[in-house]
Amino acid sequence: MSPGLAGAIALALAVTCCVLVPFGSTRLPMALKHPELVVLREAGWRYSGFRWEIVRAVAISIGLAVAGAYGFFPAALIGPLAPSVVMRVIASRRREERGRHTVALLQMTLAGLRSGSSLTEALRLATRSETHIEFVPFAEAVRAFDLGAPLDVTLRDARSRARDHRAILGLDALSLCVAERLPASRCVNLIASVVDRLVFEQRLADDVRARTSGVRMQIVLLAALVPGLALYLASTVPGVAETLASPLGSFVLLPLAGLLEGAGILASRRVVSSIA
Repeated sequence: MSPGLAGAIALALAVTCCVLVPFGSTRLPMALKHPELVVLREAGWRYSGFRWEIVRAVAISIGLAVAGAYGFFPAALIGPLAPSVVMRVIASRRREERGRHTVALLQMTLAGLRSGSSLTEALRLATRSETHIEFVPFAEAVRAFDLGAPLDVTLRDARSRARDHRAILGLDALSLCVAERLPASRCVNLIASVVDRLVFEQRLADDVRARTSGVRMQIVLLAALVPGLALYLASTVPGVAETLASPLGSFVLLPLAGLLEGAGILASRRVVSSIA
């Protein structure tokens, strides 16, 4: 084992131990939270942060093993980054899915009000018919109301825990209807205006996302073009292969190229996401 690889393994173990110290000590304050706790919950991770760190440690070990076996130092960086990237992608997709189900739930609540049901009954029927009910904060408010809490209080509590702006708008409208004891006609008008706004935003976002799909594909292709070209030159030009296999290529050129590639992809997707 080379000194460089041994030093990388020792550094990875030291960082892992530093991360796991708060989970193994009972003297530290319990206010310490995992930095990715919100992302893990949104992605559906049902285990503790300690188990998540075990997954990251396994990924780091695999990256180091690949780097040591093939002498490709940038592969060691894939281990710490890959789990977080995958979890953030899953969280983003589930966040969008929950937002769409929130709009559908508000539409069903509005349909129940227009059919003559009370607001409480319409909301209860909508939450029961929602397939992804565990992801909707409205269901928590209804369950708390069934246990005896005031509905406006449960809606405000659910609103304080919600992070999606679509759920926040819907909960604000429903809590206003209950707190002010608005008649059914005004409740219908208020919820209908919220639904119209959310549907318009959703359709606009879908349209912009469809129009920018080609740009996102170009970002991926341009990002894959440079590594593919480098691999082609390394396999056909001996001088390039020797340079990449040297310490300069393994510890400077390839890591720097990987960092620039990642920064470019993130910056490009952030620009497109801000527009979409």
